[in-house]
Amino acid sequence: MSASAAWSYTSRATHWALTGVDDWTGAKTYSAPDVFACDYSAESTRMTDGKGVEFTTRQILYTERSTVKQGDMVAIGEFAGSPQAAGAFEVRLVLRYADTFDQLADDFKVAT
Repeated sequence: MSASAAWSYTSRATHWALTGVDDWTGAKTYSAPDVFACDYSAESTRMTDGKGVEFTTRQILYTERSTVKQGDMVAIGEFAGSPQAAGAFEVRLVLRYADTFDQLADDFKVAT
């Protein structure tokens, strides 16, 4: 973690990576929960996801975590159970920004 991220990303969030979709039921499956450092805001902003679908955000997370992808689930706070039990939101858009200060790890804006 860069020095800038250690200073600014003082909150915690939990990430569940999408691992697949059951062919029979259509149910999505997710990885075990993984906690990461972030900052966040509750914003209602109109955006367009990577597939060109317009949506209104619920939360925006800022982090150096590069493994969060569209379709994954995230929740603000530390959780050990399922994303549904945690009240997690689906990731709709991930934008990458340069690490301007330390140039160690890029920053990401994650919109749900």
